[in-house]
Amino acid sequence: MPENNDPRYPIGTFRPPATITAADRAYAVQTIGEMPEQLREALRSLDEDQLNTPYREGGWTVRQLVHHIADSHMTAFHRFRKALTEDWPEVPGYDEKAFALLPDSAAPVEWSVAALEGVHARWVLMMQEMTEEQWQRGFRHTERGRQKLELSVMLYSWHAQHHVAHITSLRTRQGW
Repeated sequence: MPENNDPRYPIGTFRPPATITAADRAYAVQTIGEMPEQLREALRSLDEDQLNTPYREGGWTVRQLVHHIADSHMTAFHRFRKALTEDWPEVPGYDEKAFALLPDSAAPVEWSVAALEGVHARWVLMMQEMTEEQWQRGFRHTERGRQKLELSVMLYSWHAQHHVAHITSLRTRQGW
């Protein structure tokens, strides 16, 4: 996806297709599978000062962003598993900004990259085996209402690309 001039949305805002096809889902699953390596590459050779640089004015640091991705995608993986094993379970939201301020947000980014590699490997394996009926299952988000898994996979595919682009866009702007 092409970049735009808004550093908040370097690949644009999330816009799912009107009808989600099997090909759309397959592309989203592939994107999720490729994301940890793309993130690792985006982070390659960044030093501590660069990792502690906000990706935009008023935004999280690169380090906080990486930990946010891990928080978000681990949560998504858990929501998928609940939706596949329960009938439209209720899933809570969480305060992403508060999570980004917890003491572990200062941890090495490698910890979250490694967690993402494992979570994404399992998540992709699970999604590659899902049936059409399973893709129509979902959950009830306490803040956003009902969401089918086929929409959720599209959202997290975008989310993966969106945050990697925050880092690569910052690198371009800073000449890193």
